[in-house]
Amino acid sequence: MKSYVFKVVVEPDADKWYACVPELESEGAASWANTSEEAFRNIQEVASMVVDGTMEDGEPIPEGVLW
Repeated sequence: MKSYVFKVVVEPDADKWYACVPELESEGAASWANTSEEAFRNIQEVASMVVDGTMEDGEPIPEGVLW
């Protein structure tokens, strides 16, 4: 099993917190939450699902995602 390293952006967005992985955002790797910690936890799960789906589809992992 490979491990991947992602750049994660977590920032306030109105009354919520927005989190994304810029290299995977076009594939849906974004999330909102009530706290920055919750947003960070959510984006970890979302990024994992996006990478798993990308690999299952036989697509390459985007540049900028390290392993």
